Amino acid sequence: MNNTFYNEVLTEHNLHPAHKYNLLDANLALEGLNPSCGDDIVVQLKINEDGIIEDGSFNGDGCAISQASADMMFDLIIGKTKEEAHHLADLFLKMIKDGLTEEELEELEEAASLQDISHMPSRVKCAVLGWRTMDELLEKEPGSTGGTVTTE
Repeated sequence: MNNTFYNEVLTEHNLHPAHKYNLLDANLALEGLNPSCGDDIVVQLKINEDGIIEDGSFNGDGCAISQASADMMFDLIIGKTKEEAHHLADLFLKMIKDGLTEEELEELEEAASLQDISHMPSRVKCAVLGWRTMDELLEKEPGSTGGTVTTE
């Protein structure tokens, strides 16, 4: 991906996030915190009895990378099963840590534009905050709204 595309995607999701709001009928919520940057978000999910993510949102404050990454994540996971969302989180984290094949990158759609974050160690925690928070949240039982995930 080129820098122009990265900048356009990052800017669009940061300035006009589709999923940044309080999800009133969420049945799962978890706070994610990145103390090194000051990012503090709450990931909220509405998961039905079949394990499908019907809706999701985030709220809170953070840098452009954490906000855009979380927004892109929701574009991908809404409508997916919990297992599919876990798979996408695994791919995203693998992309940042080790890199992915072209096929794997395609699964991440726009979120793949953040692959070069791996070359900016101080920004990695920002990019993965929403993903790690969502991944941990999916392990909780519906109705769970407590706790905090901290990227370290």
